[in-house]
Amino acid sequence: MAALDGLPPLREVIQRHGLDARKALGQNFLLDLNLTQKVARTAGALDDATVFEVGPGPGGLTRAILALGAKKVIAVERDARCLPALAEIADHYPGRLEVIEGDALKTDFEVLAPEGPVKIIANLPYNVGTQLLVNWLLPKAWPPFWQSLTLMFQKEVGERIVASEDDDHYGRLGVLAGWRTHSRMAFDIPPQAFTPPPKVTSTVVHLTPNENPIPCSVANLEKVTQAAFGQRRKMLRQSLKPIGGESLLTKTGIDPARRAETLSVEEFCRLANSL
Repeated sequence: MAALDGLPPLREVIQRHGLDARKALGQNFLLDLNLTQKVARTAGALDDATVFEVGPGPGGLTRAILALGAKKVIAVERDARCLPALAEIADHYPGRLEVIEGDALKTDFEVLAPEGPVKIIANLPYNVGTQLLVNWLLPKAWPPFWQSLTLMFQKEVGERIVASEDDDHYGRLGVLAGWRTHSRMAFDIPPQAFTPPPKVTSTVVHLTPNENPIPCSVANLEKVTQAAFGQRRKMLRQSLKPIGGESLLTKTGIDPARRAETLSVEEFCRLANSL
């Protein structure tokens, strides 16, 4: 990418700014610029889009997104050490990169969203990735403020996101993602592509909104999935006891002897709507 955007190689940037990846911040920097471009391309055309990025670090993915023509990138970075490196990218792309120093979990992305299409593309820090996804799946209004999510997770988390009933990875995350989005795992990234290499394979997941999800109370759906999967090996008559148990199941026509991982998203919504 140095040849493509005229900026220095990432390893040089990291060395010059002393950006050793910190485990406490969930940092694993992706230095393979072919892969950062592949991640950005998974989001589709970026020409008229504003892109939110979380945890840009030294800016490898940021550079790929900008080089592929994003109208603007709004990047949220918690690590102040990375800000000078990101400032160099902002200078190279005048008016197209805004960096916000702060905690993504405390950032109201919906308020920041401008008019026009918004896409979220990020190599998410491992320690906050799942919670950020849940926040984006459960915004104040639906359809959401974003047009697509292209996110990097540990592969095990990616499998949980795209899982459906009768899959060992199926759980609360699969229900929420299956209810409100169409999701797919795009491709895997091996540990050696990162600095430092994590102990697990990563995967890129692409999600687009389901424009017309089954009408359902978010609070009730969370209550049902938490109870059901909190004791996933038990029959539903037992795991759902705190919220109605057998009477709730009878009311919705669901066999009390079934287990949580056998229920479809539609059946979970039916339970939530009967609470």
